[in-house]
Amino acid sequence: MLEADNRPDRDQLARAIADLSVLRGSFTLRSGRTSSYYLDKYRFSTRPEVLGPLAHLFADRLRELGPMPDRIAGAELDGIPLVTATGLTTGLPSIFIRNAKKDYGTAKQLEGAIEPGDRVVFLEDVATTGGQALEAVEVLREQGATVEAIIAVIDRQEGARENVEAAGLRFESLFTAADLGVGG
Repeated sequence: MLEADNRPDRDQLARAIADLSVLRGSFTLRSGRTSSYYLDKYRFSTRPEVLGPLAHLFADRLRELGPMPDRIAGAELDGIPLVTATGLTTGLPSIFIRNAKKDYGTAKQLEGAIEPGDRVVFLEDVATTGGQALEAVEVLREQGATVEAIIAVIDRQEGARENVEAAGLRFESLFTAADLGVGG
């Protein structure tokens, strides 16, 4: 999936993601909506032959945004492979946001070091409405971070861009559902 210069072949990567992760049927999404297809993120985020090239695409997109951020962040479980692989590719430190504060040890909702004013980009796997990413952005902001953008692997094209931009953030995606041959 990597070309000679270690850059991913985008079309080949889109086909691989679609082959691995597109499930057909009737599914209820996190947003509560129902869909005739589901993008099973774990079927692509757990595969090194897909995750490595995705990290390169994230790195390229981060560079395109302007000056590199101080840190990259992702949500508990879903975003950890994406953020880790991208951090290894870019050298950027990572932050992980739990869905809720843990009730033991340090009792934190955010893992990793963050300083007030740090510029952060949030990495997302599949964006439908952007709700989970926006919740995580609020946790980052509460810690003093300046969140500059949300970048998703896949935009389902069901409102995430509009909701994220309405919240004053830049929204980017590496692929859309249409790129994978599904959805809008």
